[in-house]
Amino acid sequence: MENTVDLRRIVYALSDALDLVGIDDVAHGKRVAIMTTKLGEKLHLPQEENVFLFELGLLHDIGVSSTHVHGQLMDEFDWEGSQEHAHLGHSLLCDFAPLERMAWPIYYHHTKWSNLGSIEQHLARQANLILLADRIDALAIPYYANRRILEHKDTIRAAVASRSGEYFEPELVEVFYEISRSESFWCSLETHAIQYYLQEQLERNPVQYVGIDDLKQLARIFAHVVDAKSPFTAQHSLGVARLSRFLAEKMGVSAEHCDKIEIAGLLHDLGKLRIPDTLLEKPAKLDVSERLTMNTHAFETYLILRNIHGFDDITRWAAYHHEELDGSGYPFHVVEADIPIEARILRVADIFQAMSQNRPYRKGLDADAVKAFMAQLSQQGRVDKEVAAVVCACHEQAMQVALALE
Repeated sequence: MENTVDLRRIVYALSDALDLVGIDDVAHGKRVAIMTTKLGEKLHLPQEENVFLFELGLLHDIGVSSTHVHGQLMDEFDWEGSQEHAHLGHSLLCDFAPLERMAWPIYYHHTKWSNLGSIEQHLARQANLILLADRIDALAIPYYANRRILEHKDTIRAAVASRSGEYFEPELVEVFYEISRSESFWCSLETHAIQYYLQEQLERNPVQYVGIDDLKQLARIFAHVVDAKSPFTAQHSLGVARLSRFLAEKMGVSAEHCDKIEIAGLLHDLGKLRIPDTLLEKPAKLDVSERLTMNTHAFETYLILRNIHGFDDITRWAAYHHEELDGSGYPFHVVEADIPIEARILRVADIFQAMSQNRPYRKGLDADAVKAFMAQLSQQGRVDKEVAAVVCACHEQAMQVALALE
């Protein structure tokens, strides 16, 4: 897989995961990216800079996992603590060389223009472009669903203009005022128009291939995003990735596939970003309706990863982590013959790690109890017997691998 995956496609696909936090509105990052680029084009910025701004817009909310925080972002223009997710986003990207240039604009993207005087001018403008587009979208979001945005565009423009000089650089507000007179500006933010814009960006911009080490690091960043959604899921994706690789190596899986299964483990729960916090933290077992909602997460993971060329195996293994050998799992109901050994390993690792962790309605089990539980699932035919036998044979070591803190 070395040098076969385009970083740009990964960024676009994983931005879908960030937008899932909106649950009913899953295009915030994309709209911010489009608006930021339109502002940049009007400012006659170089094409390379506009490409950067587009991808910065896609990832600007990488520090947001919680539906509660996302709700604040959309419902309140500003609030105490609004910069916490920006600082977290900076910490996630500052040590990842291919995207580290985004770290500081993300850090400052909820800082008022009037407070940016002490930082370098180019950085201040990048951050303020994101803040401007981000707050425009927050003001507009009530009107997208019913297609009444054109009725309210002047109210939105006035609200932005009233904050010129305090929240926003005056020149940027002037540019926004000019380009937002046209209906096309607002129509380009509708769902079907967004998809055309994204495709144009992919076709227009150069490919940037990355190797396995960068892929792992980026996958770990997004695992942190998913695991930060709830204190009860902290370190889960990281633990599943470690345990999946540990078991794969014990079972003689090739080195290339061990790398892939580690990435699949890191990304297997991306779809949970669309699950409300209240379900993940409910201090009791889920009812039927809640369970059905929870069961959508594996398909959401599939939808995100399937758009990354070169991720075919990773996509399938990650999406199959709740499939059962008799076809009774979800979301595809595939049967034993169609479930690769790597997906079976990932399923066992996912269950083993989850049962070891504290959850809202129960404490984590000790190593012997998890071993007994895995043996029971094996006898019932719900997990692969060979994989279960391996994890049971080294259950204490497996527990250490699954729960090792970063």
